Parts: sequence; C-alpha cells; structure tokens
Amino acid sequence: MKKLIVQFIKFGFVGALCFVIDYGLMILLTEAFSVPYLVSCAISFSVSVVVNYLLSMKYVFASRDDLSKRREFVIFVFLSVLGLLLTELLMWLMSDKLGIHYMLSKIVVTGIVMVFNFVTRKIFLEAH
Repeated sequence: MKKLIVQFIKFGFVGALCFVIDYGLMILLTEAFSVPYLVSCAISFSVSVVVNYLLSMKYVFASRDDLSKRREFVIFVFLSVLGLLLTELLMWLMSDKLGIHYMLSKIVVTGIVMVFNFVTRKIFLEAH
C-alpha cells in the first residue's frame, strides 16, 4: 500500500507539472491568440501528453517487459485520447451547458481525468 501511495504522489507531481503546461498553454492560446477554448484545450492537452508520457514512464510507472516502447507509447496515447475525449465532454458540459467559466471548469475536469489516467495507465502500462 505504501508503494502505491508513493507512486500516486509521484504521479501527482508529474501531473501537476503537466497541468501547468496544459492550463497555461490553453489560456495563452485562448486569451492571447483568440483560439476557441475547445481547440486550445485539445492542443494544450496534446502537448502535455507527450511531456507526461516521458516523465511518467521514467519516474512513475515500471515499464512492462512484454511491451515495446513503440507499443507502450501507442497505448499511452490511446488512453490519453480517451482522457482528452472525457476532458472535452466535461469541459463542454460544464462551460457551455452549466455556464461555468472555462478556467474553473478546466481545474475540476483535470482532477476527474487525473484519476481516470492513473487507473488506466496502472492497469494497461505497468508491469505486474
């Protein structure tokens, strides 16, 4: 149990850094360049996924011996795309349907998607 807690804390640090990248880039694109928030959200999420993969597989998860790095990355990206779809859906629901400002919505959505990401990556990417 202690190992799982330490792993989740490491995941949290990597996630926090990637959140800063994701959130900052989304706001920069939306506010400074007038990119629609759903588009900027997708772009910023995608950039943060690459950084997240590199850091997560180096510091958080133990790679599986039965997966090549290429296949590992494909699975990581697939799971991240599912996370992106969940992010986009929740952003749309909270911001467009519930009227919550997109910046606040992003914070709430990030917490929900973080749990989804940890669980799915642990199941599909980590050595057992």
